[in-house]
Amino acid sequence: MPELPEVETTRRGIAPHVEGREITEVIVRQARLRVPVPADLVERLVGARIGTLARRAKYLLVPLSTPDAVGSTGTLLWHLGMSGSLRLARLGDLPKKHDHVDLVLDDGGILRYHDPRRFGFVDWLAEGPAPDARLARLGPEPLSDAFDGARLFEMSRRRRLAVKPFLMDHAVVVGVGNIYAAEALFLAGIDPRRAAGRIARERYDRLAAAVREVLAAAISQGGTTLRDFVGGTGEPGYFKQRLNVYGRDGEPCRRCGAELRLVTLGQRASVFCGQCQT
Repeated sequence: MPELPEVETTRRGIAPHVEGREITEVIVRQARLRVPVPADLVERLVGARIGTLARRAKYLLVPLSTPDAVGSTGTLLWHLGMSGSLRLARLGDLPKKHDHVDLVLDDGGILRYHDPRRFGFVDWLAEGPAPDARLARLGPEPLSDAFDGARLFEMSRRRRLAVKPFLMDHAVVVGVGNIYAAEALFLAGIDPRRAAGRIARERYDRLAAAVREVLAAAISQGGTTLRDFVGGTGEPGYFKQRLNVYGRDGEPCRRCGAELRLVTLGQRASVFCGQCQT
């Protein structure tokens, strides 16, 4: 599943090519996504101009305005689901089997949504992102000043939940999915099975720093290529080559050489080192 670094990589890749451009045509080949494509999407978008792209957690926000309106008149909310990607194409590039939505731009470019599993969606927010319930319940961004060890420590008190699913709770912090939670816990030296409420403040300071380090590194490497993820320009991410624990159960720990162990936490596979993580 595309996580925060993959969505941020997509945003950075497509932004220079779509921001400020007018949408001249909208092609919907498959409307039956996880959230059905709005029936009036075409009439809302044609003639609108794309503003500055933003990201909130794993959502991509595309603000739109029309020539006779002041400021934004609505926002496209895009989620890549399990296997989705937004890619850049040009007029004349034939769509592939799972290319469901095209935004054709005034310079001949195309923003093309590809999603084999159709677990993603594109939705229209007429009043902008602020009132939307899907965004209102989210915690702080992990790379923002609002996220630190103090927040993790305070929210974890009296919590018996294991620290890994606690870290993946979007009300605690957004965008720390399975891959990056596992990697951050390894860097911080914390056993993912340990109860969240039994971890000291100093260790949460290290964990918050590790989350920042892992996500920043993943973004700089273009995300993690798992199955068929590619960024907006069609390039794969390379952070997979730097993974310390995720997907490496049974292999030797890169730090101490011990065999990495696999457990299930919150119905998700979790790999860790029993010697380096306590």
